[in-house]
Amino acid sequence: MSRIAFIFPGQGAQTCGMGKDFYEQTETGKKVFDRASELLGFSVPELCFEPNDRLDITEYTQAAMVTAGIAMMRVLEEKGIHPDVTAGLSLGEYCALAAAGVMSDDDAIATVRQRGILMQEAVPAGVGAMAAILALDTAVIEEVTASMEDVWIANYNCPGQIVISGRKEAVEEACERLKAAGAKRAILLNVSGPFHSGMLTEAGEKLGQVLLQTEIKSPQIPYVANVTAQYVTEAAPVKELLTRQVSSSVKWQQSVETMLADGVDTFVEIGPGRTLTGFMRKIDRAARCFNVEKLEDIDKVAEALKEA
Repeated sequence: MSRIAFIFPGQGAQTCGMGKDFYEQTETGKKVFDRASELLGFSVPELCFEPNDRLDITEYTQAAMVTAGIAMMRVLEEKGIHPDVTAGLSLGEYCALAAAGVMSDDDAIATVRQRGILMQEAVPAGVGAMAAILALDTAVIEEVTASMEDVWIANYNCPGQIVISGRKEAVEEACERLKAAGAKRAILLNVSGPFHSGMLTEAGEKLGQVLLQTEIKSPQIPYVANVTAQYVTEAAPVKELLTRQVSSSVKWQQSVETMLADGVDTFVEIGPGRTLTGFMRKIDRAARCFNVEKLEDIDKVAEALKEA
């Protein structure tokens, strides 16, 4: 029997129009989007489906992405497809929490709205930066960043791709040092803040205060936490892990390896784009990957899983 993981992309994957067919053609999808509008006090369909300058602003992006991801997931589940485990990259972890029954859909959407605001406000625009470091040994990147101030590893995405984050000048200097150490490329990313760096520690602590009001339940299925790359199977550590996640490294490659070691052989990426599928190709080419981005993808995935 295949073991299935639902996986959810993070901020940066958002696209105008994401989830529109789920909203227009399914009752379940429409319900999720309309409920998000009620909770947040603005039109989430308008934010997601109509060209605007807010979709790429962190405080809006996070709520939009999680709403779209949950809508797609709930429609997929109606087809009888359910995960054995779940995980999400950074922001995507909140969709994973909803999939695992740890947080209600309402709480996941409302919490990331607060998370987005806190992260947006944490560091003035232009002060922080992030960069992708390509084709350099992980140990070298760890060594260089550990020897510097104000720069951290933000994401362990896959072999050959690590993202660093921190104060802009420190990130630029680290890029030069890493290129000198043999990195094929060091690319500054178009982001609005130094996410998953020590500069966001205070934002994480403020999120911890928000989470005090949030009901956390024991997972119905295990989910893999970004901070530890380990399964979470009880409610107790969840709030602390989410508090730390804002300023800690996202151990995505290690999270996937944890699932693979547990016998997971089928990964369904739910949300816009194919970022995680791209990482998966570099982590383990043998794993089966599917994407659910459009409504028509659901029947294809259901068919393929039936044949497996």
